[in-house]
This record gives sequence, C-alpha cells and structure tokens, in this order.
Amino acid sequence: MIARAPTSVVLNGILGEAPADHVTLDWLAGRLGHRSFGVVLLLLALLGVLPGVSAMAGVLLTIVAFQMVLDHPGPAFPRRIATRHVETRRLATIIRRAVPVLRYLERFIRPRWATPFTATKRAVGGVVLLLGASLLIPVPLSNLPPALLIVLIAFAYLEEDGALLCVALVGALLFSMIVVGAAWQAMSAAGWLPSAL
Repeated sequence: MIARAPTSVVLNGILGEAPADHVTLDWLAGRLGHRSFGVVLLLLALLGVLPGVSAMAGVLLTIVAFQMVLDHPGPAFPRRIATRHVETRRLATIIRRAVPVLRYLERFIRPRWATPFTATKRAVGGVVLLLGASLLIPVPLSNLPPALLIVLIAFAYLEEDGALLCVALVGALLFSMIVVGAAWQAMSAAGWLPSAL
C-alpha cells in the first residue's frame, strides 16, 4: 500500500482484497500496516454511529485506544474478538457510504502541522479512550456525538492533518466537559453527591 495514499483509497483497497463471505479484525489489522490504528478507529467509530452496536464498538475502541496510549505497533484484540466474523457485505456497506464523504473531505484535509508520531498517537489514544467509554452510556442517541468526534479524530490522524486534529481534540475536550457537567448535575439532583464526597 502506498505510504501517503488517501484514506478513501486505503478503504477501497481493503474492500477489493476482502474475502467474499466474511472478514475478521485480525485480517483487517494485518492488511493496514502503519495505518492500522487510524483505519480501525475510523471503522469502529462508524460502527459506533449505528444503533444497537454502539456499545460493542465502544468496548473495542477502548481496547484500541489503550494500546495506542501504550505505544503498541498495531492494534491487537483478544483471540475471541480478533477471530470473530464480520460479514463482508456489512463492511462493504459501511465503506461504500463513507468513501464518497471521505473523498470530498480529502479536497480540504491534507498533511500539515506535523507532530511527533509517538506523542500524537498517545494523545489520540487517551482522548479516544474517554470518548469510547462514553459510547457505553445507555441513553438513546448519546452515541452520536462521541462516535462522530472519533471519526473526525481518526480521519485527521490518518491524513496527518495536525490542524484538524487540534480542532477535533478541542471538540472532544468540550464534549467531555459537558458529559461530566451533566453527570454532576444528575448526581446532585439524585442526592448522591453528599455521600460520594
């Protein structure tokens, strides 16, 4: 795979190489090389937008994000998860919907504001860890803001766009502050804060 191929080209390449019936997370990570973290984050975040599977996507995102914080060379999942089958048809649907949007965004998003790779990977991992955990909140439509923020972060990380990554990380920080504020208000209203403090 070309080192600086746009993300839309990388995703189309995955689709072209995919077996006809199903793929696994191990298969995906093995095809992506140094871009494996970014693409896996992007695909899991797109899954996180869908109702019904956002909690599973959140768990997988926290696993991947924790490995980024620890500076692992690529994502690794527990054997049971890594070998679990995902229908190629479902993966193809997600990629075919995402690619036209990515192609449009790639007109404006490009490598700029270069940052140290390891530090960037760890910072992205830390933020995605928090956002991935918020996908587990059992409130209708609460999965959309964190999942979309992770999509933006993953895309900026993949395209090495430091400017967009800064904007996305600030957005994630603001979202986290809103969630913490809402949780504080809910605990206060329920009378839990005095005993917790």
